[in-house]
Amino acid sequence: MSGRPDEPPGAEQQPGAGEQDDALVFPDPVVADDHDPLGVEVATRIAYDVAGILPPPRGVTPRRRKSRSESEEQRSGAGPDDRDPQLLATALGKYVGRRGWQTQLALRQLLHRWPQIVGPVNAQHCQPAGFRDQVLLVRAESTTWAAVLRQLAPQIVAKLNAELGEGSVVRIEVRGPTAPSWKHGVRSVRDGRGPRDTYG
Repeated sequence: MSGRPDEPPGAEQQPGAGEQDDALVFPDPVVADDHDPLGVEVATRIAYDVAGILPPPRGVTPRRRKSRSESEEQRSGAGPDDRDPQLLATALGKYVGRRGWQTQLALRQLLHRWPQIVGPVNAQHCQPAGFRDQVLLVRAESTTWAAVLRQLAPQIVAKLNAELGEGSVVRIEVRGPTAPSWKHGVRSVRDGRGPRDTYG
């Protein structure tokens, strides 16, 4: 006798049968293909709806109200607009213009034609070495060539300004080869004249 009130007297109990009856059996859960077991998608949707600071979850298009002035700015007509695709040369030109590099770049392109500006013979003996504060620095290989280039400097400045724009190059500073120091050693003379015509 089992002692259960709902069981009729004399009913035989099968071994192990009562255990199956007492146990609750749940059916296998049906899982959708796009099921998110962690609930991240639902939490994201709720957070977005409540706070509005998170990016919208996948599949949700955010609604944004536009002010009247903003919608007027976004309109585009039939003419060209800043938001239209730009050619690379145009975009780079605008960037160079904003940075103030026009003179530097134009001068570099022009100095590639240095032999045409100063003549092929002069170009073999002197080269541009720098450009700062509208002054072109030219390095000559000897004092003789430095003197020749100093005589040509006004004509070179005029040629450069004709191509670059007036006032782009104010003057040319010509330097001879770098001289060694004569201020060291036992035989050096303090306040002496030092090297004169050997170096520029």
